[in-house]
Amino acid sequence: MRVLLLGADGFIGRRVTDRLLMDQELQVTVLGRRDSADIRFDLTTGSPGALARFLDAVAPQVVINCAGATYGSSRTLIRSNTLAVATVCEAIRRSREPARLVHVGSAAEYGPVPGGVPVSEQAEPRPVGPYGVSKLAGTELVLASGLDAAVLRVFDVVGPGAPTASLFGRLAEGLRRALERDENQVRMPDLSGYRDFVDVRDVARAIQAAAVSAATGVINVGSGHAVRARDAAQLLVRASGFEGSIVEENRQVLLPAQLAGAGSDHLPGHHLPGHHLPGHHQPGHHQPGQHLPGHRPEGHRPEGRAVPGEPVPWRQADVRTARDRLGWRTQVPLEESLGDVWLETACRV
Repeated sequence: MRVLLLGADGFIGRRVTDRLLMDQELQVTVLGRRDSADIRFDLTTGSPGALARFLDAVAPQVVINCAGATYGSSRTLIRSNTLAVATVCEAIRRSREPARLVHVGSAAEYGPVPGGVPVSEQAEPRPVGPYGVSKLAGTELVLASGLDAAVLRVFDVVGPGAPTASLFGRLAEGLRRALERDENQVRMPDLSGYRDFVDVRDVARAIQAAAVSAATGVINVGSGHAVRARDAAQLLVRASGFEGSIVEENRQVLLPAQLAGAGSDHLPGHHLPGHHLPGHHQPGHHQPGQHLPGHRPEGHRPEGRAVPGEPVPWRQADVRTARDRLGWRTQVPLEESLGDVWLETACRV
């Protein structure tokens, strides 16, 4: 099968590239802005007609779009997450043999959801920031294109290669600096929110599964479990051996031993993704999903910031569709995923 991959240099795209290249039945061509790409093309400035000519030359059976921006001005986000998607859809429509499209969306498209409730693909999207709005617009373009297309709404991605701007990329870098400089504090945003963490390698497997499937429409890709960010942070702190304190915005200083219990409903064990909160719906045996790395914080306050009088931020995927239509389940436990984040970061000490 011939596959054209867009966005191969990003956090998710790099893992998708590795995954696809291991499959000897796939012939992979990379299109992007960098010299490493097989075809040099900028989706934010190039025309659909020019892209259609490349499609006719490569004749892919599947186009995988991992391209996009997670940070930047509203204009940058719209150009990268909406305009570029419009270019891809129109180019596929104009090509001689329209390919199947697998597009990477984001859980940020859903916006705020009620605490304790897994969000399904049927939930009404209500994004609250420019990142989520731009990603939702891209998804709507794909769904309205008339193409054979699937959109994977990816939840909070973690794992090796996590950008330093992401939650655990930032924490790992802070721990590395603290250990290097013999400091006893690492500052972080508020970690009281619950997130659905999924390893980037599991995301790559889901994208590959979608590429070779006949599934269409929106499909959630997450662990199916909500984990308090503070509990997940404890796993990374434990892996690093750091014995100082974590200082959260607008909160007290927390020592590593306190991280697991301060305001949490459960203590992080050796296999945190296997735990679930009382009363939670647990759709299947799934494991670990920032926002797509890094996903950009939603709204006008930092990701995970707890504001007095407001509900604690919550994100949890209903992943039954991915299980039933893609035959996909997560395989990498959260503890292993964060341990790999630290292992990669520690190499720079």
